[in-house]
Amino acid sequence: MDPIKVMVNGLPGNMSTKAAEHILQDSSLKLISYALTGPKTEATETQIGSEAVRLIKPNERQQMIESIKKAEGMIICVDYTHPSAVNDNAAFYCENGLPFVMGTTGGDRTLLVKMVQESGIAAVIAPNMAKQIVAFQAMMEYAAETFPDVFKGYSLEIKESHQQGKADTSGTAKAMIGYFNRLGIPFTKDQIRMERDPEVQRSKWGIPDAYLNGHGWHTYSLRSEDGTVFFQFTHNVNGREIYARGTIDAIYYLAKKIDQGVKGRVFTMIDVLKGV
Repeated sequence: MDPIKVMVNGLPGNMSTKAAEHILQDSSLKLISYALTGPKTEATETQIGSEAVRLIKPNERQQMIESIKKAEGMIICVDYTHPSAVNDNAAFYCENGLPFVMGTTGGDRTLLVKMVQESGIAAVIAPNMAKQIVAFQAMMEYAAETFPDVFKGYSLEIKESHQQGKADTSGTAKAMIGYFNRLGIPFTKDQIRMERDPEVQRSKWGIPDAYLNGHGWHTYSLRSEDGTVFFQFTHNVNGREIYARGTIDAIYYLAKKIDQGVKGRVFTMIDVLKGV
């Protein structure tokens, strides 16, 4: 069987680099030696293991993608770029028949889904690629559906910490708000306590120095009206390995759906977990 060809966009960023390294190590996948990058990236090439990857700026991508598709055939794109580029990149993928895995958070998510549904491609779109965290979200989804308003009257605090370079609020934290709302707690994304200062992360959060430049810590605290009952859910991730592994699973899942002829569909990491 021919390997699945994958173009990782967002290089030389940290998350895209980690995903590309995992792809390179998988004999059933082939890393395409081209990647979309941002307009401010000065480098024209980056090294992933033994592979040199040519970086393509936005103003040259349309011309380049034609020759890449001609040479490589069917390609799956993996997007770990920037929140400001999410919708523009998705439009590019849809217009050029490039199925994609969107790991970048931010952008207009409603528009993102709509673009895929009106296109001839399929995509996996998820605010979090870590399978175990996605499973936790699925449990919360079940609770919200099955026990609506069970936490009515409780107060909620959401804290999240990510590396200084993460521009937007945690997509996972924002997704969790919906579950807590249905469980009876009014809360908006503006109330999320977001931390990006490495010194505060080190001294007050206790995040190890080795992971200040790559982590995702989340804590959700619920307290009853009279203060006598307290619940807390925490998931702390150090490094980026868990997301890269989930990305590989998403690639395989999307490739299977493409082989089945699926078009105009958006899948989530919960779909990937279920494997249906």
